Amino acid sequence: MTRTRTALHLAGAGVALALLAGCGARHSELECMERAMYFESNRSSYDGMVAVGSVVMNRVESGQYPRSVCGVVGQRNQFAPGVMSQRMNTRTAPMLRQAAQSVLRGQRHPMIGDAQFFHTASYRASYNNMHYVLTTGGNAFYERRNPALVTQPVPLPPVEGILRQ
Repeated sequence: MTRTRTALHLAGAGVALALLAGCGARHSELECMERAMYFESNRSSYDGMVAVGSVVMNRVESGQYPRSVCGVVGQRNQFAPGVMSQRMNTRTAPMLRQAAQSVLRGQRHPMIGDAQFFHTASYRASYNNMHYVLTTGGNAFYERRNPALVTQPVPLPPVEGILRQ
């Protein structure tokens, strides 16, 4: 193998390893948080962005997911397809950087609690282990509970918009 091809091969392996780990060297923790918020919330809702960020941080701190924001956001089949690779138009999300920085500095949505999951608010799942805590930013946020302890499904809570930027 030529020197150039060897260097390219090794560089490609590094990129592949970084992508497999979910945290490419090409994104900072702030950028990964922005990507999660951008692709998962309706971009006009500060409340929804902070709620998404709170779920990301709950996962980071849980010990059941990767221990970094990029690791959590880059996990396969957990967030929007292309969350780590698609282009963002940050002009459509003027509050994005502020919301991401706030969450990384410790702000959490007060109604998220320990929730580690969400789905589009219009989706209706038939599982009986979902305890909904908040609907905001186009998403319904929930905790998973032991189905044996859930006597009846918890309806989606009303849309909240309690956070101010």
